[in-house]
Amino acid sequence: MSRPHSGLPPSSAKMWIACTPSAMKNAELPDQTSEYAQQGTDAHALCEYKLLTALGKSPDDPRPTLQNLDQEMEDCSDEYLTFVQQNIAPTSIVMVEQRLDFSEYAPGGYGTGDCVIVTDGNLHIIDFKYGKGIPVSAGSDEEGVNPQLACYALGALSAFDGIHDIDTVSMSIFQPRLNIAETYTISKDDLLAWGRCTLAPAAEKASKGEGEYVAGDHCTFCKFKPQCRKRAEYQLEIAKYDFAKPDALEDDEIEAILARADEFISWASDIKEYALNAAIAGKTWNDYKLVEGRSVRKYISDSEVAKAVRKAGYDPYEKKVLGITAMTKLLGKQKFEDLLGSLIEKPAGKPTLVPMSDKRPALKQSATEDFKEEK
Repeated sequence: MSRPHSGLPPSSAKMWIACTPSAMKNAELPDQTSEYAQQGTDAHALCEYKLLTALGKSPDDPRPTLQNLDQEMEDCSDEYLTFVQQNIAPTSIVMVEQRLDFSEYAPGGYGTGDCVIVTDGNLHIIDFKYGKGIPVSAGSDEEGVNPQLACYALGALSAFDGIHDIDTVSMSIFQPRLNIAETYTISKDDLLAWGRCTLAPAAEKASKGEGEYVAGDHCTFCKFKPQCRKRAEYQLEIAKYDFAKPDALEDDEIEAILARADEFISWASDIKEYALNAAIAGKTWNDYKLVEGRSVRKYISDSEVAKAVRKAGYDPYEKKVLGITAMTKLLGKQKFEDLLGSLIEKPAGKPTLVPMSDKRPALKQSATEDFKEEK
């Protein structure tokens, strides 16, 4: 399935709205492919097929061409179908993988909406996320709109508002591997105001490569981030604490470091990966060299090893119960629950320190005391 995007792609709108020069800088750099990106492409193709089929269409089944198809992907696409169907009324107009043009607000801006539903004055954008590394929010009154979904919604309004009398806009994120099914609804007027006042000015600068570089959590998927000086300056601010012993720091200093620690580690990792790839490509660093890393012995042929060990009178295989994920794939979710549901327990997770913005409830003191006792 091809999912074309413009030079100002909605998927990175959060980045180029906050850091306008990053759009053209990223356009100059080659696309980065990964196993996770291919998984997402495969999952979207399966979702599209199942939704179109449920709507009475006759699309080609993509399963024979999918590289990452497994039971989890089948289950997640089924859950997506159920979520979409729950938001469809008898009078709804449903569009799947709809090209959405928001160039009225961003020069050349367009993208592909997974599902667009128009029902009785409401425009609903549903976006499927297969990734499980970073939770995605649909937006909130405190955070504002999700820029990617808002771009899609503006494109849909441009196309359909003159045909259908739309008053409100709903934007949903469906991220099944993180159990996220979230919808944020705003008025059409508020969305149009965001388009005029926030999106359009930023897009105008971004399309010309103008503006100042700005570092922040929007840097996550920026292809330029390993080399970006502004990001380096942003991360190196933490070095002013010189990583003194915690008992030499004030509480507010500890919190300042905590707020940036994960980003700092990620930035350092990006720099190391960039330097390694550059060296492999032929660059010579003054104080660093390429060496052979640690290697692990492995069998040339598992079948030949098994044959030789059996001939010597031994059993070459170990036998153990499949893990929960593998067993679920073997049995399927429903049969797994029927057979083994009563035999599964989920111990309390290890306490983790997160920002107050995290949506998980805070642990009660009794739970932390229990963890101390276990230790």
